[in-house]
Amino acid sequence: MKKGLWRIAAVATTLAILTGCAGEEDVVQMAPLPTVTDKIASSQIWQAQVGDGVGQYYSALQPTVAYDKVFAADRQGEVAAFDLESGERIWQQSVQTETPALLSGGLSASYGKVYVGGETGELYALDAETGERLWQQNVNGEILAKPLVDAGMVIVNTSRGELVALDAESGEPQWSNANDVPNLSLRGESAPVTVSGGVFWGMANGRLGAAMIETGRSIWQIPISTPKGATEIDRLVDVDATPVIDGDRLYAVGYNGQLVSIDLRSGKAAWKRDFSSANDFIAAGNSLYLIDDKDNIVALDARNGLEKWRNSELAYRILTAPAASDGYLVVGDSQGYLHWLDPETGDFVAQQSLEGEGIAVAPVQTDNGYIVITRDGQLRKLAID
Repeated sequence: MKKGLWRIAAVATTLAILTGCAGEEDVVQMAPLPTVTDKIASSQIWQAQVGDGVGQYYSALQPTVAYDKVFAADRQGEVAAFDLESGERIWQQSVQTETPALLSGGLSASYGKVYVGGETGELYALDAETGERLWQQNVNGEILAKPLVDAGMVIVNTSRGELVALDAESGEPQWSNANDVPNLSLRGESAPVTVSGGVFWGMANGRLGAAMIETGRSIWQIPISTPKGATEIDRLVDVDATPVIDGDRLYAVGYNGQLVSIDLRSGKAAWKRDFSSANDFIAAGNSLYLIDDKDNIVALDARNGLEKWRNSELAYRILTAPAASDGYLVVGDSQGYLHWLDPETGDFVAQQSLEGEGIAVAPVQTDNGYIVITRDGQLRKLAID
């Protein structure tokens, strides 16, 4: 079976499990909506529409905030900029040609430009002030994760196992770093991150890679997940979560693998804990907040990896990555709810329903609120009262 079909089969199998549809008997079921007594409240500052959204397709098309604007896009290729305070639409640009653009990789803004890619392998650069398309370049692989922009380059991790760097001004290729991709892998890729002249990213082969950002030359690769089990599904080992850099530590987690803390000075693991996740996670204070492969929300001590608390009341609700907002922890789910938790205890402090077709990406924190987008393209700025 071709690699692309293997990837589609993996997605279909995973979705069937998560939604509880596996033949005549349910394997797992989505947890019922928990009853929550709200201790905090939020209000809507503005609302806008971004095309038709992403529908029920896989998407990590998270908005981004820069230059006092919110940049967002839909799957078909509509990209728009909104005033951060008023929500007024500043510009809208379509990158669609004869066929839909199939945008999916999230947006990044830097150097006065907005960068976004998609399933067709096209990476687009738009002027952040006007929306004018400045350049586009095909990277010969799906772009399913947010581009990294640094050191005068825009760097994307493709579905073909290749990290590709392009000149941020012209789009001209600068370097590439290719790695093996297994026949079967999860739908999604790790976004690259950078610190101290190095770029770090997760791979579908279960490894965390490090390379020189200027040249793409490999520095090291560390195994995060090791294939185990008798079936292809059991042996999935993708490192799809974006690595997290916090001080002198780099954290990475794999599916069917481990959560690893790496000392950036030595490149050696400080500690490892068995954990399985393909979702992005965050570090805040001395804690790491993660969503595991069963949609349990888990807090761990970043210094030693020991579990602080676990909330299992949202199991299999297909949660977004966690986000930190105004001193609270928040996750979205596939039914359009935002769930707010106390980061110290994991207890619910509020529940918020958004009219829409579910939430696929984590809210984005701003100085005076947070931005959230639903699958049908409803973009909102809200703030805790």
